[in-house]
Amino acid sequence: MKEYIFLGVTVVLFLIFLILHIKQNKKISRLMNRYEKFMKGKNAENLSSAIEENFQQMDKLEKAYEKNEAKYEATIHGITSSFHKLGIVKYDAFKEMGGNLSFALCLLDDNNTGFILNTMHGRDSSYTYIKEIIKGEAYATLGEEEKKALEKAINY
Repeated sequence: MKEYIFLGVTVVLFLIFLILHIKQNKKISRLMNRYEKFMKGKNAENLSSAIEENFQQMDKLEKAYEKNEAKYEATIHGITSSFHKLGIVKYDAFKEMGGNLSFALCLLDDNNTGFILNTMHGRDSSYTYIKEIIKGEAYATLGEEEKKALEKAINY
């Protein structure tokens, strides 16, 4: 009885190893076919020129990458130095017209540098003032509405 069990286990193991051996041979055969296709018609001289051509293409790609990187940096600088923070407050400057036709408009860049444009609209006349903002601070006295517009722009 023990002999039959031993024989059965031996046959099963032999079949498993045979199947694994066949699979491995197929993989090696496919790999050899791919290698032969790659090397077909190529001698050391042809292979050397193919490698040299790849290096030239890599150099071209590297130069193109550097140009694109410089353009990207310029674009990012343009975006951060443009005005894209906004604060606006509408109000009635002379308490006579209603409708809040006056406004304080604040435009800032990423460094909170820009300006406040204050337009006061009255029945007989309109006045417009501009005040410079540097790093979030005004060096001229700001009115209440201008302060609110600056705060809105900084927190935009």
